[in-house]
Amino acid sequence: MPRELKKQEIEKEENINEAEEIVTEIKSVEAGKFIPKTSLGKDVVNGKITSIDQIFESGRKIIEPEIVDILIPNISVETILIGGSTGKGGGIRRTPIRRTTRMHKSGRRYRISIMVVVGNGNGYIGVGFAKGSAQKHKEIMEKAIRNAKLNIFPVLRGCGNWECRCGTNHSIPFAVSGKSGSVRINLFPAPKGVGLVASDEIKKIFRLAGIKDIWCKSRGKTATRINHIYATIDALKELNRRK
Repeated sequence: MPRELKKQEIEKEENINEAEEIVTEIKSVEAGKFIPKTSLGKDVVNGKITSIDQIFESGRKIIEPEIVDILIPNISVETILIGGSTGKGGGIRRTPIRRTTRMHKSGRRYRISIMVVVGNGNGYIGVGFAKGSAQKHKEIMEKAIRNAKLNIFPVLRGCGNWECRCGTNHSIPFAVSGKSGSVRINLFPAPKGVGLVASDEIKKIFRLAGIKDIWCKSRGKTATRINHIYATIDALKELNRRK
């Protein structure tokens, strides 16, 4: 492997490890005592609501992320590699942080953006996006995780492939499509053993949603990963709309 490419791989691993350390620290802080401020939070703490499905069925809005932590204790967090920088040998080095620059009379001003996905691997998924000053790395990551938990929703799973028809929840029940910006994506149910036929970042969403087999076909400017992720989320929400 050329020296430049090896250096890029090392820097990529360092950025990913740094993001994972921040996620672990945030989760340990959120594990403290929760004092609810909303009626929904009080109902959860008092035991009147014991399942997150009760919240979705009632149509009440979650505005405290600690509610998700209580009702889905085994929730996991994945960072999406939305950033990148051009290497000397060409190509792009993907990073979990996207940095933008604007010129000011006092010099360059930097802002960063972070996108995360949360899920329990069993039918619940949420995506969060946050941006802010480059000096507030930890705060932006915390805000992205918070937004992801507030945007959590159930994913309808099943076995809609005519070759399988096993009746288990390893795939999706029917074909759906989603869009965001110029990106269009189609999801098709796949038989057991096919796996996740999708890009690496889209696979993170399916794994956290509990989908094991699926076919994906996307078009448009998919290099814009934020739109690619949002198009996938729109397709998964379409499953609930058609239900």
